[in-house]
Order: sequence, then structure tokens, then C-alpha cells
Amino acid sequence: MCNRAAKLVVVALLGVVLSCIATVQGNAGVDSQNFTLVEKGHYLATAADCFACHTTQNGGKPFAGGRAIETPFGNITTPNITPDSETGIGAWTDDQFVRAVRDGIRPDGGRLYPAMPFTAYTKMSRNDVLAIRAYLKTVEPVRHPVKANTLPFPFDIRAAMRVWDALYFTAGEFKPDPGHSSIWNRGAYLVQGPGHCGACHTPKTFLGGDKTDESLRGAKLQGWSAPDITGDQNEGLGRWSEADIADYLKAGHNHVTAATGPMAEVIADSTSQMSDDDRKAIATYLKSLAGMSNEAVPEQAKHAVMVAGQAIYRSQCSACHGLEGKGTEKLFPSLADSSLVRASDPSSAIRLVLRGGRSVATASEPTAPGMPSFAWQLSDAQVAAVLTYVRNSWKTAAAPVSTADVTHARKALRTRTE
Repeated sequence: MCNRAAKLVVVALLGVVLSCIATVQGNAGVDSQNFTLVEKGHYLATAADCFACHTTQNGGKPFAGGRAIETPFGNITTPNITPDSETGIGAWTDDQFVRAVRDGIRPDGGRLYPAMPFTAYTKMSRNDVLAIRAYLKTVEPVRHPVKANTLPFPFDIRAAMRVWDALYFTAGEFKPDPGHSSIWNRGAYLVQGPGHCGACHTPKTFLGGDKTDESLRGAKLQGWSAPDITGDQNEGLGRWSEADIADYLKAGHNHVTAATGPMAEVIADSTSQMSDDDRKAIATYLKSLAGMSNEAVPEQAKHAVMVAGQAIYRSQCSACHGLEGKGTEKLFPSLADSSLVRASDPSSAIRLVLRGGRSVATASEPTAPGMPSFAWQLSDAQVAAVLTYVRNSWKTAAAPVSTADVTHARKALRTRTE
């Protein structure tokens, strides 16, 4: 009897142990699934560059909002998207979050402004959006009330967005094109969807909607000209290889150029943290886009402006960029090969000469060389001359830069803090 009782006790204990093991394994499975979802959401939030817009640049808490986003109609302040239940999105349901991200509609029914690129995020699947939601639930909740709508009257009337949505917003998840490869479709999804490249690189109408027939052909924003990123040979990426594009997205530098301005922030916070496969996919897609630039007529080499511009270039620019404009690979941009230099809108080139700039530092290219400001040294006419020379030398061609263009830019930069 004692042996039988002992056996029963052992069996019972064994059952308890096995039950505990099963419970632990079950919980581990759930945790593993949750971790996978959060990890996916973190990656997608990085690809969507949520951090940059929803975090202030002066050391603010991640995703707590408060950053002013400049638009042609005034500044919009980004909201708090931490899981704080009162001032963030902690009290939102999954359906409310998905509706805001993919349809641009807040929980109270109000319409979001397209500074939040829901017109691109609509291409993400519900599951992808919920993965981002799962990740955001893990970030530090921050009590930070933000008044997001800081637009002046009448642009502060959100109801007007119903008309805007009807004109410019088409809801719908990304559908792969069976006529293209899987890597092309992945690139198309990233560019059109979470990457929302068109938000900066597609020209806008006077109401701020995309000119869809000029998709990714360059636009002006925040005092910069976002360049053409189609396959255009003169102003776009036509002279870049897929490797050039992928290197640029990873390091912020390649043999042609170095990222500065808003694109430097995109690379630091987003594309440099993406996978090599996804950067290659983006490059594959962008290289497939046909360009449509008009061939510019080069300025005559003996024209007075070109002669003056050459003298200024040799004196002030050639030490870094070289007499032939080739620069130093991954350090000083090649002006001879730069599509930004040849862009129909010279705003970025003018800005860099007047204010200078610093390129992005990334893990793979930690050196961030800078360009000094020449505003104190060169007159408006001299800046126009040297840029006209650079834009029309070394077998390149672009419209001349006028003194008036530089005068306007110099005046506008005086009021800019960034």
C-alpha cells in the first residue's frame, strides 16, 4: 500500500510539473508571437519615419509630439502618439487607430490634415498598421498635451478636409503588380506606402494635393527643393546605379552626393535602419520610373557670367569639389554628376551656398563633412554666377540662376531658424 501511495504521489507531482511546463511553454509562445508583432511594428514605424515628425528636435521624448511641421498654409504641430491614455493614443481602440492612419479620420470624426501622410499610409494593410500600434504600446507613455491644429483661419476648419479628401485622397491597400518582380513590388510598396516619398518629392497643387501626373518629379518644401527621384537623366536618378541609390539610403553618402537638409533626417531616422533587401527594392523600383526632363541649353563658355562664375569656383569651391567638379567619393559631392545641382528649381543649391550645411552621419559613414556659408563673402550676383557656372560645366546643362533668385532666397533665409 505504501508503494502504491508513493507511486500515486509521484504521478501527481509529475502531472503538476508537466502542467507547469506546458503553461510556461504556452506563455512563451504567446510572448514570442507578441515580440514578433512588436518587432515588425518597430520596423514599419521606422520605415514610415514616425519618430522624425512626432519627436521634437530639442531632446523631446520619443513620439510625444509637439514638433511644428511647416506647410504652405501655416504650421501644424504633431500630436502625442505615446500610449498615454489622456494626452496620447492609449485610450484609442485598434479600429480608431487604423482609421486615423489609413483614412485620415480621428476618433472624434474630425479629418486629419495631409501633413499626416494618410494618403500614402492607406496602402498599408490593416495588419501592418496594427503591428505599428503594437509597437507604440511599448514606448514610454508621456503626458504631453499638444494643440495640433495651429493653422490660421480659414485653414483651421477641419470640415473643409472633406472636400480635399474627395479631390485628392483615394483609399485602398497596395496591390502587387503581377507584371513585375517581387523585389519591384516590395520597392513600390515601400515608396508609395510607409516611405511616403511622394509627400516631399511630388509637386503639389495650390491646395496641397499631389500632381499625380508628375509623381516623384521634385517639389519645393520648407525652403528646400526635394529633387526628382525618377529615372530622369538630367534632373533625376538616371545616371545613378541601383547600388548608388542603395548606398545613399544606407550611408547618406555615395560617389555622387551626400545627404543634407530634410533628407539627412530621413536617412538617419529611417532608411539607414532598414534592411539591405528593402533598400535594394526601393532602388529597383525607382530605377524603373521613366523621367521626363527637357534638355536645357548650356550657357556659352565665354559668356561673361560663366567667366565670372568659373573664377569664383576656382577660388572658393575647387579645393573640396575639384577643378573638374568630381569631389571626393563619400566625402565631398561630385557637382559634375549631381542632379540636385542641375535641378530646374535651384533652391537647394542656392541655400547651401548661402547658409552652408552638414551632411548626415550614419553608422556606416560616421564622418559628416560640412560646407561653410558663403553668404558673408559672396554677393547675390556672385552666387548666381558661380551656380550658373556649376550648372553648365562638365557636360551638364541647366537654366542659369538669376541674381533675383538669390536675393529672394537670402531674404527668406533670414527668417528661418532651420
